[in-house]
Amino acid sequence: MIDVNDLRKGVIFEQDGNLFRVLEYSHNKPGRGNATIRIKARNIRTGATIEKTFSSNERIQDVRLDYHNVQYLYSDGDLFYFMDTQTFDQTAISKDMIGDSAGFLKEEMEVKLTLYNSEPLDIELPTSVDLKVTQAETAVKGDTATGVTKKVKLETGAEVAVPYFVNEGDVIRIDTRTGDYVTRVTS
Repeated sequence: MIDVNDLRKGVIFEQDGNLFRVLEYSHNKPGRGNATIRIKARNIRTGATIEKTFSSNERIQDVRLDYHNVQYLYSDGDLFYFMDTQTFDQTAISKDMIGDSAGFLKEEMEVKLTLYNSEPLDIELPTSVDLKVTQAETAVKGDTATGVTKKVKLETGAEVAVPYFVNEGDVIRIDTRTGDYVTRVTS
């Protein structure tokens, strides 16, 4: 059990048999009486968002999470397959659980898998990933000085906005947290 004062953004807790990740946290202390803790949390399994208010002296059930380094193998429609780098066990994760991160997964990429009682909950990608541009418009002379962007398609199928000077065949670095272009990688 943990004190509700320890709930901060990113903390995962269990209530009524459901797992929740805290999205927002605020501590309110009125002039009189006990303080209240107000949170906004997302149900990890269903994706539903809830808002809860706790008295500052309440306690809730914390969860013990396991983290494993896994390697992305391949995708088969709606399932993505990962292999534990220590035990070589394979785990299948649904596309819904991976979400937008699927556009940055490259075969043989190592990611961190979060498990709760052997149930996969989430994957954590590296902060940045280098991907090859497979489809891009050609830049017109003079357009590169104005700071405009264009959409390009990457080897994983994801589309990102990049500066006009990026061409087909270039390798670019993408920030996986935001999905933004960082730089062109020289090879």
